[in-house]
Amino acid sequence: MNNYSFTLSESDAGERLDKVLPKLLPDITRSAVQKLIEEEAVCVNGEVSNKKYKCKAGDLLEVAVPDAKPLEMTAQDIPLSIVYEDADLLVVNKPKGMVVHPANGNPDGTLVNALLYYCKDSLSGINGVIRPGIVHRIDKDTSGLLIVAKNDMAHLSLAEQIKEHSFTRAYEAVVYGNIREDKITVNQPIGRSPKDRKKMAVTLKNSKPAVTHIDVLERFGDFTHIRCVLETGRTHQIRVHCSHIGHPVAGDALYGPKKVITSLGGQCLHAKHIGFEHPRTKEWLEFESELPEYFTDFLNKLKSGNY
Repeated sequence: MNNYSFTLSESDAGERLDKVLPKLLPDITRSAVQKLIEEEAVCVNGEVSNKKYKCKAGDLLEVAVPDAKPLEMTAQDIPLSIVYEDADLLVVNKPKGMVVHPANGNPDGTLVNALLYYCKDSLSGINGVIRPGIVHRIDKDTSGLLIVAKNDMAHLSLAEQIKEHSFTRAYEAVVYGNIREDKITVNQPIGRSPKDRKKMAVTLKNSKPAVTHIDVLERFGDFTHIRCVLETGRTHQIRVHCSHIGHPVAGDALYGPKKVITSLGGQCLHAKHIGFEHPRTKEWLEFESELPEYFTDFLNKLKSGNY
């Protein structure tokens, strides 16, 4: 059990308890904070309070946060689309909707659960129990190619290539609006959004350099089909950069317009190409993934003018 206490300042006065606490405990989500309040683990001035309590300057908040329960990793017989495999690594074509590794809210049914079943003990351990073999990630609702390391040698080599930007990754996306330029390079740092901790943003505060090269493939008036080559690999990089230049990815509920295209089941973004030097043989390998059905169906509707 972890116990925390805070004395509130004038800046907190008038705000609801469930809005103030996430600011004081940035590693805990608002929903988790609400659960703590419901379970009477939060006291204000020595008395149990409710989430709607309006805070006052000088209030003493005491919070009892239980120790996090370790996630149990289980092997699950989930079909994998394997593009390439050898003794050191495999390249997987991840479907839209599959989470890469377990986390709160997604304890199983992930790519890692499937890999544990398929690879048994043949996965690198550098990223620990929760992310065995995972060198890089793509978002739950992004489809496409992902590389998995079977041993630590392969993992270290691939991670170094990503760090040195010699590991190539190209995505295709459909974005809102008509991009006039044929080519754009977005060179803007990305970090946690200062306004919404669930989002990333172009910001100078606590950020890292991020570079995305964009090529226009086809224009449809209200939408543009693009190819994005990553020079860096920040969280949500393409989605954030596209939104920043005024062309968010179609179907993106987090960075796009409020009226989201629900038929896409998430952002229209596909990791289409991957290229790297094999950790053992030093041979250059490249792989391409066909655009999935949800993506081609959307393109066909745009081309025929039926959307």
